Amino acid sequence: MSAAPGLATPAPVFRAAGLTKVYRMGEVEVHALRGVDLELYAGEFVVLLGPSGSGKSTLLNILGGLDAPTAGVVECRGHPLTGAGDEALTQFRREHVGFVFQFYNLIPSLTARENVALVTEIAQQPMDPADALGLVGLRERMDHFPAQLSGGEQQRVAIARAIAKRPDVLLCDEPTGALDSPTGILVLQALERINRETGALTVVITHNEVIARMADRVIRLKDGRIAGVERNAARVDPRELRW
Repeated sequence: MSAAPGLATPAPVFRAAGLTKVYRMGEVEVHALRGVDLELYAGEFVVLLGPSGSGKSTLLNILGGLDAPTAGVVECRGHPLTGAGDEALTQFRREHVGFVFQFYNLIPSLTARENVALVTEIAQQPMDPADALGLVGLRERMDHFPAQLSGGEQQRVAIARAIAKRPDVLLCDEPTGALDSPTGILVLQALERINRETGALTVVITHNEVIARMADRVIRLKDGRIAGVERNAARVDPRELRW
């Protein structure tokens, strides 16, 4: 990311160097990442694009402190995550990272508002759950239970839950993977709005080429390596996407 003339380049939120991840299954070694170098900046909307098995989820899990690399280093705002203990990583995830997964993981017996409130109870400066649901267009549905919501609405509740603690980083693993195109676009609109209004670094991993059009930067992964990095001249409004 280059700075304007006369301005210093901003420090990245994440800096990774030489990230390698090897899974051992018996005598077989699976190389999920092979020496990945990466910098991600505040306010960016980044799409990690690649086929299944390219290393996208492994990279996301290492950035989010859910997994550790076999080799290489990763730091967040200058603080090393590599080698950090479980307690430090738990605190990092709790205070700085919001996660959105393909499956919503909502508690069926709680309303949308109550599902979001679970996170705000452990956050330092949380949003009001109603305000978080308002950001994803669900203020009128906040007293509904998951079974009373569509798949897209449940995913938006999951997004509201992720951003209610005001994270610096929003990490999304195939957030539209289980949704049809019209429903997925509503979810992408919610992510775009959150990125724009809160300034959270937003990273979305997907195998869907169409979604790359709404990103600031597209990072392509193949066989555990970065195969290319592209910058979009302009971000496409999610409402213009179709797949």
